[in-house]
Amino acid sequence: MNHDADSVPTRPLQGDAALLRAVGSVALAAAVINIIVGGGIFKMPAALSAQVGAAAPLALLAGAVVMVPVALCFAAIGSRASATGGPYTYVSAVFGTLPGFLAGALMWICNVASSAGVAAALSLQVASLWPMFAAPLPRALLLVGVYAAIYALNAFGVKLGARAVMALATLKLVPLFLLVIVGLAFVDTTQVSFAFADVPSWTALGAAMVMVVFAYSGVETALIPGGEVRDPSRSVPRAAMSAILLVVLLYLGLQIVCQGVLGAALASSSVPIAEAAGRIWDPARIALLVTACLSMAGFLLGNLLGSSRLLFALGRDGYLPQAFGRVSATHRVPLLSLAAHAGLACVLAVLGNFEALVLISGGAVCLVYVMVGIAAWRAQRTDLRERGEPFVLRGGPLVPGLAVVGMLAILTTLSAREWTAIGVAVVVLAVVYAVLVGLRRRVVS
Repeated sequence: MNHDADSVPTRPLQGDAALLRAVGSVALAAAVINIIVGGGIFKMPAALSAQVGAAAPLALLAGAVVMVPVALCFAAIGSRASATGGPYTYVSAVFGTLPGFLAGALMWICNVASSAGVAAALSLQVASLWPMFAAPLPRALLLVGVYAAIYALNAFGVKLGARAVMALATLKLVPLFLLVIVGLAFVDTTQVSFAFADVPSWTALGAAMVMVVFAYSGVETALIPGGEVRDPSRSVPRAAMSAILLVVLLYLGLQIVCQGVLGAALASSSVPIAEAAGRIWDPARIALLVTACLSMAGFLLGNLLGSSRLLFALGRDGYLPQAFGRVSATHRVPLLSLAAHAGLACVLAVLGNFEALVLISGGAVCLVYVMVGIAAWRAQRTDLRERGEPFVLRGGPLVPGLAVVGMLAILTTLSAREWTAIGVAVVVLAVVYAVLVGLRRRVVS
């Protein structure tokens, strides 16, 4: 029987070889921005103002100083280990399966919790526009509809998902940048400070830094679909660095505008960016509320695109049932991984709230960053490379060292309760790993 070369296989395909490398530098940068500029930005100006007052822009700059080395580490290791899996793949390639499994499992826990938290916040934004969605049943139906829509967009192929990410990134970034450009003319500079003397205390600055790192986080999720990135040795560094620098400028501008326009009222605002826009031009308040909804939907879409590939990688390597490591024959996407992530996040969103769900992921993200920073240094030292010429960090251990020290400094601000929760999670994950390894050995024998 003759087979046409362009015929579509009818059976699901397995592993990275079945994925399509269809994501270029621009689409990847849009995915990074789309994940970072998610739901947090629409709450962060008020939260930072409540913590450190007029010196909130200083916390954003300090957070950028900490996060730029982290982004450089992701760019370096991502250009050397190009398989799908993100931090799981990076750490596994350098240190082996147990550290890699812990990094991957912690990353997925962070991602499903943050997805659910942002979805819960999205329901509140929608309810502020249409109060009928404040009731429990309409709210639940809204969340189910949102997750069904983003599942469908991802299920029809990585190209469609990437295009939708780019479209949503554009729709939300244009109003935000316009607010910064126009709003700077209305800023009362006496309400804005970059002086350390205006920081209430080091404890307050530490708490603000935790918020800032959460707000800047997201590059790790967007880089998980490494098996679908064209020319990763060039695309990953370009996307990671251009995106993080653009986001730092945007966040700093929004904080200055909100503080300079709202003043002391900023700390108690529930929708600070929309209120700042409304002070400048009244109809802009509604426009920014709609932008917030689009932004959160874009975050959810990008989170699902990246996080489902993490489940795919764990299934591919035998740490989940092999069905998670299969992709559909028609569109080459991991349908079971998409459904599992979207389904669990939807349930958590219906049952939980933004604040509680975000707290679950905070410290664990910093731990993952520490592991990736060390992996980036080790990969460069051993000259690990897979595709093309890798991105090289100048100064040897300097940049990874700055990333690790910065994250460890932030981790010291966590309470004993938060450390206990992280420790329990790590122990449980290690036990799960031991059980899975035992089952795999039994099957092989």
